[in-house]
Amino acid sequence: MKKHDLTNIDNMRRKDRQVTDETWIVDYISKAEYGTIATVQEDQPFLTMTVFVYDKESHAIYLHTSKQGRLHANIQQSNKVCFSVGEIGRLLPAKYAREFSNEYKSVVVFGKCEIMNDLEDAKDKMHLLIEKYFRHLSRDKDYQAITKKEIEEIAVYKLSIDSWTAKQKEEAPDFPGAMHFSETLKFE
Repeated sequence: MKKHDLTNIDNMRRKDRQVTDETWIVDYISKAEYGTIATVQEDQPFLTMTVFVYDKESHAIYLHTSKQGRLHANIQQSNKVCFSVGEIGRLLPAKYAREFSNEYKSVVVFGKCEIMNDLEDAKDKMHLLIEKYFRHLSRDKDYQAITKKEIEEIAVYKLSIDSWTAKQKEEAPDFPGAMHFSETLKFE
């Protein structure tokens, strides 16, 4: 069995499922509901699930948390992070246990994360975040724009993207026995 090269973080084992189309990656990450950011404190890995927004203009991801949390402390100690978004598709049964599988889509981002100190820029990015999740509402009409005092009370982060990888597995619509996980619950 050929060993996978682990020396390059962008090297993907299943190249047959790799997505290299930047348009696909940007579209997918822009529409993802949430992501998970990985940080490290000393030698302890830590994951934080979070809402986020990808900004094409700055090629960066923005998110926010409290200034009191683990993410905030970890970023101050080390700014190297990994961020991922993904989804599972249909479950794919097989004749042999080893061949059971599922459809999926995912993007993994490698980069450096910093706490934004420019409060005006941080306010702009918070509004981008709000606009992603509440696009049906209008600032200054349906809600009051974030104030200087409010932005000072939270931490807004910029994840500068060094690289990203994406992959997708999708089978034909008529794949025998394929179903979504929620459909398996009817068998309880």
